[in-house]
Order: sequence, then structure tokens, then C-alpha cells
Amino acid sequence: MLAFASGALITAVAFELFEDAFEHGGAWRAGVAFFAGAAVFVVAAEAIDRRKQGRHAKGAAVGLTILAAVTLDGLPENLAMGVGLVESSSATLLVAIFASNLPEAIVGAEKMREYGQSRRRILATWSLTAVLLAAAVIVGYAVLDDVDGETLVWPLGFAAGAVLASLADTLMPEAYEEAREDKRIAFATALGFLLSFLISSA
Repeated sequence: MLAFASGALITAVAFELFEDAFEHGGAWRAGVAFFAGAAVFVVAAEAIDRRKQGRHAKGAAVGLTILAAVTLDGLPENLAMGVGLVESSSATLLVAIFASNLPEAIVGAEKMREYGQSRRRILATWSLTAVLLAAAVIVGYAVLDDVDGETLVWPLGFAAGAVLASLADTLMPEAYEEAREDKRIAFATALGFLLSFLISSA
């Protein structure tokens, strides 16, 4: 699931987020927003790692890092989807977000459970995340309808940077570690990319 999610998120970075940011704001604005998103994710991941020291807490740290990735890329992404709902159904982007975020959420919650987090706390944490992401769609639909493209470049570029950083830092390394370096992970990643690309281009 992690590998499939990684492939789907590569599609999101290349064709749903950074490309739109580039078209709205050009290379300079999109690039700055992109590196800002990556930097914020790295800082958040480092803070989580410092709090969760030791082998026993490693899984909990992975779960929290995945949670951070879902939130940092999901909020700007869902804002953008809300804006898209004004003009169209945005079914393609909705399916792509679901296909990438569901495996992340499942694995993140399982990691947190394996290393001592209570079911109630895990459910509350991920439920709150779901509410925040749903609220982002509503805000995007209601508030950002009249925002110009040069403003939208910032949340879109930020989301792209956060996604790419999460792929390099957490999702792909964890996928290979869980599979004991099973080479089929590469095929799962490719499948995630292909299916997500076909959805986005439909």
C-alpha cells in the first residue's frame, strides 16, 4: 500500500500540483513555494523523530510522520480541489487524492497501533485529520473562488514540496523496509503512478 501510494503521489506532484503552480505563477514563485513545503515537512519530521527516540517508538514515529505528510500535502491539495468544484465536479482529483491518502492513513494508523498508541487515540487523531481536510475543501469552495492564479501558486507549490519530501523521507524507505527489499515494491509504485495518471488524464 505504501508503494502504491508513493506512485500515486508522484503523479499528484507532477501533474496535479506543481504543474498547476508553475502555470499560475511561473518558475520562481512555484519553486519558492515548493521548497517551503519540503522544508516544513522536514522540520516536522525531525521534530517527531526527536520526540520518538528508541527502537520501540520507531513505528509510532513513522505513523506520526505519515500523518504529517497527509496533513501538509492534503490541506493545500484539498483547498485546490474546493476551488475546482466551483467550475467542475473535480471527480478526477477527488479519486486521485483518495487513492493516495487512504493507503497512507491505513499504514500510519497501523504503525501507531503496533507501538503502543491506543485505538481511541489513533481514531481520534485520524478523524480530526479527516475533518480538517474536509474543511479545507469547503474553504476552497467558499472562500478561494475569486482568488487569482498568482495566489493559488503558493498552496499548490507548497503541497508539491511536502509530498516529494514525504516520499523521499518516509513512504518509499518504509515500503522497502516492510517488504524486506522485495523488488515487487517497484512494480507496486509503478502501478500506483500509472493508475493515478490514467485517472488524472481521463
